[in-house]
Amino acid sequence: MKQIRHGFREDFLWGGATAANQLEGAWDQDGRGPSTDDVLTGGTATEPRYLTYCGSNGVTGKISMTDLHDLPDGASFAVLPDVWYPNHEGIDFYHHYKEDIALFAEMGFKAYRMSVAWSRIFPNGDELTPNEKGLAFYDAVFDECRKQGIEPIVTISHYEMPLGLVNKWGAWRDRRTIDCYLRYAEVLFRRYKGKVKYWITFNEINSMNVTGWLGAGVTSCDPTVMLPAAHYQLVASAKAVKLAHEIDPENKLGCMVAISQAVVYPADCNPANVHKAWERAQKCYFFTDVQARGYYPSYQLCRYEREGIKIDLTEQDKADLSRGTVDFISFSYYRSTTVSIDPNAPWVAPDSPLKETLGVKNPYLKATDWGWAIDPMGLRIALDQVYDRYQKPILIAENGLGAIDTRQPDGSVNDDYRIDYLKKHIEAMKDAVVHDGVDLMGFTMWGPIDLISASTGEMRKRYGFIYVDKLDNDTGTLKRSRKKSFYWYKKVIESNGEVL
Repeated sequence: MKQIRHGFREDFLWGGATAANQLEGAWDQDGRGPSTDDVLTGGTATEPRYLTYCGSNGVTGKISMTDLHDLPDGASFAVLPDVWYPNHEGIDFYHHYKEDIALFAEMGFKAYRMSVAWSRIFPNGDELTPNEKGLAFYDAVFDECRKQGIEPIVTISHYEMPLGLVNKWGAWRDRRTIDCYLRYAEVLFRRYKGKVKYWITFNEINSMNVTGWLGAGVTSCDPTVMLPAAHYQLVASAKAVKLAHEIDPENKLGCMVAISQAVVYPADCNPANVHKAWERAQKCYFFTDVQARGYYPSYQLCRYEREGIKIDLTEQDKADLSRGTVDFISFSYYRSTTVSIDPNAPWVAPDSPLKETLGVKNPYLKATDWGWAIDPMGLRIALDQVYDRYQKPILIAENGLGAIDTRQPDGSVNDDYRIDYLKKHIEAMKDAVVHDGVDLMGFTMWGPIDLISASTGEMRKRYGFIYVDKLDNDTGTLKRSRKKSFYWYKKVIESNGEVL
């Protein structure tokens, strides 16, 4: 009989999470090729980010990331002169990694969830030989983590991929991208054997329900395009899991979704709203169902038939999916979603192309500066549902508060609002572990150091315990400094979550 836990496990992986494309910078140094993120301009909460391109006749243009469509004939995505791309510098982790990892260690991090920039290893994506300078950089990062007693948790593909594969054949629209991904993954598994044992195949793979660009380099928001591309990612993930286990039996592989798409409440007890909430949640759980169970669920196959979505599901794919199930489930959680069949319901963002995704306002919840519902109970619900569904260990790979921080004259940041947000979410985590028996392996807060926002391209939307002196006008010294929450999180880790 399983012993009742009274708190988090002794080897709980406390830490933080970042992504290469949002903090590394050095976008064109040491052989790195351009990625899908390098053609994304800055944006704001109200002004979308744009993708830039160049036509065959030399005419340049831009496409809104939230209103994607096919490029003009003969055009390709390209970095243009005199355009601000915030990810090109990020916060220059590439040259500050020792300083940043030392700050993580000062907080007591047990783990650091990070990603590798695919185009730093294979600049165009289709090469047969990797870029040694790129590999050496991550050797140095992992060695620094190990030196500081921090376990790396590495995401293989986190909202970026080589731009060359997009321009060559449409990225994940083409089955050939599977082989490119596996070649890249195999290099990582072999090179960093003994340095990295926790891997995540794709970041928030269910983003393919909303936009094809961030997760797959696909210029479409049409499910008939995005979901066939997602199928190739699912096959690639399964084959990578099998490969990683063959190379090193100590490797642990996880999938990762944005679970906010599954924590869905009906606006009221109208059965139609209840069913709408179920349908929305299943669009998220489909991805974990395939990666954790190894097959396509009947509800998704029925949806494809009903909506005329055709996927290239071969008998070999079925076998690969079955053999490549993950060892653990990881997810991001920032908010819950409320849905209604009433078109006149009060939408969270009525003028946004993501109106349906963000849902309707929940009168029982407060919201962040960006309109995201603050719902700690939703995190407990997510943990309970995911563990009940799969009975596999869970990693909370992202959770945090994006807010506008104000520095005092002495340089300090009194971010009590961030402390309050995280405190309540950690309390919800503990309830799921102690009262509900969830097997929770770790918590890597997003993001421990200020970095570029993926959705808006802003620095103004800050998450970190560590303040970075960089502004949205591309100025700043990049100097790092500790916020009030830095010292709070240090005590949380020291006490294994008992002192909040």
